[in-house]
Amino acid sequence: MKNEVKEHVISMLVNNRPGVLARVAGVFGRLGYNIESLCVAETISPKVSRITSVSKADPAFTEKVKKQLNRLVDVISVAELEDDTSAKREMMLIGITIDEKNRPELSRAITMFGCTVISMKDSYCILQVVGNRGDVETVLNFLTPLGVKDIARTGAVALESGA
Repeated sequence: MKNEVKEHVISMLVNNRPGVLARVAGVFGRLGYNIESLCVAETISPKVSRITSVSKADPAFTEKVKKQLNRLVDVISVAELEDDTSAKREMMLIGITIDEKNRPELSRAITMFGCTVISMKDSYCILQVVGNRGDVETVLNFLTPLGVKDIARTGAVALESGA
């Protein structure tokens, strides 16, 4: 379907100056476009930052957002990243209570999902999971019944393949 609502990943290169992110977010807000995830960091040039946003909308609406973003003074480039031509990853930190009952299942999950142990105390650990959104959600869904107490996650970071 042409006007089907789906996830869109927009990658922008912007001048690394105060206020640029606020102006970019303002475009999304003015158009009623909800940002599901947002990541911003310097590129290899400290004068340029990459903003990666993930939102759900139909293609026509996403085009409208891209045109508005391109009009901003400090925006260098705007590109929509497609699944088949880009690499996307998310990172999640998961804080989980450890007890004798869940320790074997937690150990199995760490091995099975390739989690990185960031911190391990007697009764609490923090795990790191990196992958696509589905992979990260799968790990969280598996661990939640074991005693997840808190999570922190990045939004998607993405690059065009071969870029």
